[in-house]
Amino acid sequence: MEIGTILDSIYELPSDSKNNIIELITEVEYPKGFRLSNADKVERNIYFIKEGIVRAYTESSCGEITFWFGKEGDTIVSMRSYVENEKGYESIELLENCVLYKLNAMSLNCLFAKDIHIANWGRKFAEQELLKTEGRLIARQFKTASERYYELMKNTPEFLQRIQLSHIASYLGITQVSLSRIRAQLK
Repeated sequence: MEIGTILDSIYELPSDSKNNIIELITEVEYPKGFRLSNADKVERNIYFIKEGIVRAYTESSCGEITFWFGKEGDTIVSMRSYVENEKGYESIELLENCVLYKLNAMSLNCLFAKDIHIANWGRKFAEQELLKTEGRLIARQFKTASERYYELMKNTPEFLQRIQLSHIASYLGITQVSLSRIRAQLK
């Protein structure tokens, strides 16, 4: 997915403003299994996924807990680092070879002060990330694992083909055995 399309999906910008952001972006490639960021570190960059699948997870005494997947067109951001310039909670692992667009958060912040269109884009970006997080939290609290799996199947069927079942089970908060039962019931 092209960077202009990704930026416009957040908030449509005038050409000059969009070009000012694009000038700060570099394209990077990393292999499957690469850890893009680590928990307890300040992440200074925002990434946009051109190609590939990633996951955000945290470590617990029970192992790794996956709480987010990203695909082409999605943004990879540690909101705590982005907003507060503090250490993030999550680690980001690439589940496929990935091509990403990399944008330094400080450089973007400088543009916020110079261009109201970019400042509005940044506000919309933060609002969308908040709504996505809220949606995941509400689903986790009020929906069953079967309902969450069905939504995953309906909204992002490519995840079921491209992501290991162990990561999907972790995302749903269940064991792989429970996930196998859910999948069998839905067939």
